Amino acid sequence: MTSPTSTNSSRGVQTEEKKGKTILQILPKLPSTESLSNSPGPASPGPSATDKFDGTLSDKFLDSASKLTRKESYKAQRKNYRREKKRVANELLSSLKDPSVIVLADWLKVRGTLKSWTKLWCILKPGLLLLYKTPKTKSNHWVGTVLLNTCQVIERPSKKDGFCFKLFHPLEQSIWAPRGPEKETIGAVVQPLPTAYLIFRAPSQAAGKCWLDALELSLRCSSLLVRSMSNKSTGGSTNHETQWSEADYEKHFTDHDLDDISQPENGAHLSGADVDITDTESECSAKEEEVEDDPPETHYIVNEEEEFGCAGEQVEELAEEHKSLIWFLVKQVRPGMDLSKVVLPTFILEPRSFLDKLSDSYYHVDILSRAVLEDDAFTRMKSVVQWYLSGLYKKPKGLKKPYNPILGETFRCYWQHPSGSLTFYIAEQVSHHPPVSAFYVTNRQDGFCISASILAKSKFYGNSTSAILDGVAVLTLLPRGEDYSLTVPYAHCKGILMGTLTMELGGKVAIDCEKTGYRTEIDFKLKPFLGGSEHTNCISGRLKLGKETLATIDGYWDGKITIKDRRTGEEQMLWNPTAAVRGTRLKRYTVPMDHQHEFESERLWQHVSAAILRDDQQAATEEKTVLEEAQRACAKERKAKCEEWMPKHFEQDLKTGQWVYRHGDLRPWDPRNDVYQYEYDYIIQTKTKHPTPMIRTASIVSVEPQPIPLLHTESRSSLSVLKSSKRKLTTKQVSSDADVNESGTTSEEFHSDSTQSTKKVQISNSVGLLNAVHSLENTLLEHGEKLTRLQQNVDHILKKDRDSLISTSDLYSSRANCQLGHKKHRTAHSIHMYRDI
Repeated sequence: MTSPTSTNSSRGVQTEEKKGKTILQILPKLPSTESLSNSPGPASPGPSATDKFDGTLSDKFLDSASKLTRKESYKAQRKNYRREKKRVANELLSSLKDPSVIVLADWLKVRGTLKSWTKLWCILKPGLLLLYKTPKTKSNHWVGTVLLNTCQVIERPSKKDGFCFKLFHPLEQSIWAPRGPEKETIGAVVQPLPTAYLIFRAPSQAAGKCWLDALELSLRCSSLLVRSMSNKSTGGSTNHETQWSEADYEKHFTDHDLDDISQPENGAHLSGADVDITDTESECSAKEEEVEDDPPETHYIVNEEEEFGCAGEQVEELAEEHKSLIWFLVKQVRPGMDLSKVVLPTFILEPRSFLDKLSDSYYHVDILSRAVLEDDAFTRMKSVVQWYLSGLYKKPKGLKKPYNPILGETFRCYWQHPSGSLTFYIAEQVSHHPPVSAFYVTNRQDGFCISASILAKSKFYGNSTSAILDGVAVLTLLPRGEDYSLTVPYAHCKGILMGTLTMELGGKVAIDCEKTGYRTEIDFKLKPFLGGSEHTNCISGRLKLGKETLATIDGYWDGKITIKDRRTGEEQMLWNPTAAVRGTRLKRYTVPMDHQHEFESERLWQHVSAAILRDDQQAATEEKTVLEEAQRACAKERKAKCEEWMPKHFEQDLKTGQWVYRHGDLRPWDPRNDVYQYEYDYIIQTKTKHPTPMIRTASIVSVEPQPIPLLHTESRSSLSVLKSSKRKLTTKQVSSDADVNESGTTSEEFHSDSTQSTKKVQISNSVGLLNAVHSLENTLLEHGEKLTRLQQNVDHILKKDRDSLISTSDLYSSRANCQLGHKKHRTAHSIHMYRDI
């Protein structure tokens, strides 16, 4: 027989099993039923053996029930977590999309380019800063719109009262949108404002701090806004939910496990199982990304054929048969004449194009990769100078000149760095008269690019001639936002008529960085008339900061170069092209002949180069003449059709006159998204993990097709705006959550609500547009009636004037007739009187 105590305990276990699911969802841990049902009473002296056995069974049942209920509670918490996260994300994005949301609006003083201050009404919205002349925010009062997605803000010290802060683009690009909130293209007339930055002055310290906080909030929200708009543009729908998949929710929930504290044992077991599921899902998504096809790339092969001349004076000994050609050439020119139109003999030509020759400066371009990593501006300038000098020591054997490129001729190659990154080189002959060559060098992964257009000119001085490369190359260090302008020395050839035919570099060049203030000047000295070998190929230079000289440079441009610090007197080796250094030259990759286009340099000049290499000057001249005649024929045809040559890969900047690469990309490298750079059909692109939208200046302004009215012009804080929008969304969400508990379709209901609200907004906007059109038509009719009445009044006045003129003329004529009659009468009377007398 069982005692009443054991019977009660078994019933207690049954009731606990029935209520375990509901109780444990609220209270994860409860006191054991043993203390409730088996507590000793006054009638029983102590627990019996049967009571202990029943107590053990009840503990086992409770343990199993608690494990099940904890697992269900964990799943319910995860479900609620996902639902709440979606709700908060939708709430934030909806508030950002709402055109009535104004973070802050107030008067601020803005400094113009003339360093004078003007007072403007500033309205801060998520991702945008709008400037107006007055708080009326009319279209004709709009001054400009600043895009905050590319800006940064810092506090700026000031001697005057108030609080100054600066809003700027870190890469010194434009911060302005081309259109206003109502599609305005021309702003109100105010003093000119800077392009890449704005300096504001708040009336007090508190107001300035408030603006700083509000700008920080808008800058953070702008990234979310851009991501939301990119989702909208790619998806083609109005769903504002985030891009989190179920695997992302699972992973985030696993990383921040809710049961780590309250349920260390069972929670750890469940989270381990969820981690496996998450890993498999993430692996599947990663495999899907890997399945994507790689973009097409141009086929390149290693090109190791290089020719090096000896260090020192570059001399050419002419054969007797070639001297007659030189005399024939001299008869065609006169001192001071430009030699660009003179046909040169083939025996002085180097068997490659000038576009190929320009790439000799990039065999040690890995020096620039190290320069980008330097934090000291002085060290960066030294590294740039070192790279500049590293491209001069390679020269051909003897005195040779590369081919003059044909109009439309192109060349491309790349160098592979030890780190695996690639430096691409694209060049094109964009003009023939005058001869202009444009090229573009880029390595976004290592953080630099170079752009230049070179005008090649030559002058004849009798016994010597000079080849001048007129132009400025711009080196940009992408992460630093620094631009270095570089000029090129000229090549001087002497001994044409008498003496030994030699070539050397001359002139002064400058490497200037406007942002840091550092400047390097290098003087390439020509050999004097009585100088020896120690005066051949000499250079000297100075590295300056402002007007102060920090270091001096001395040496030979094809040999050893040293730099001496003026402050410490320490002398260091800047560059020395020893055999070991030449062994570190980067390998250059070029396109095979069968993969080249018709106008690529190697394929275009292949027959001329082959004839020069086999020393057949007659065949080389004939092949060269064929190319030149074809170019002249094409020029005559374009002239007859009144057509102009348009380069394929470069376009001219109308402001600076420089030729720039059409597909240039100056964005710093993003290691989280960018994978590698590649080139296909002369277009250099970047392979990315995710499709990154190229944010244009008008993308944020013109998100919606209809104009966005500015409703609230009074000053409002960001907290109040977000709270008001939160209350509206919360009331909507409570009703949708109630529907979810009944039907379990939360996301669908919320999505349908958002779709209906979007449709209502679109309908209201279209109705407002129709009303505006009707009001405009009525206004035009009124103006037409006014013009008709005015025309009638003018006609009536003109008619009166004509009538008055006619009456006046009649009056004058009648008066004249009367006076004439009186005169006749007096004359007749006087005649009668005279007769009588």
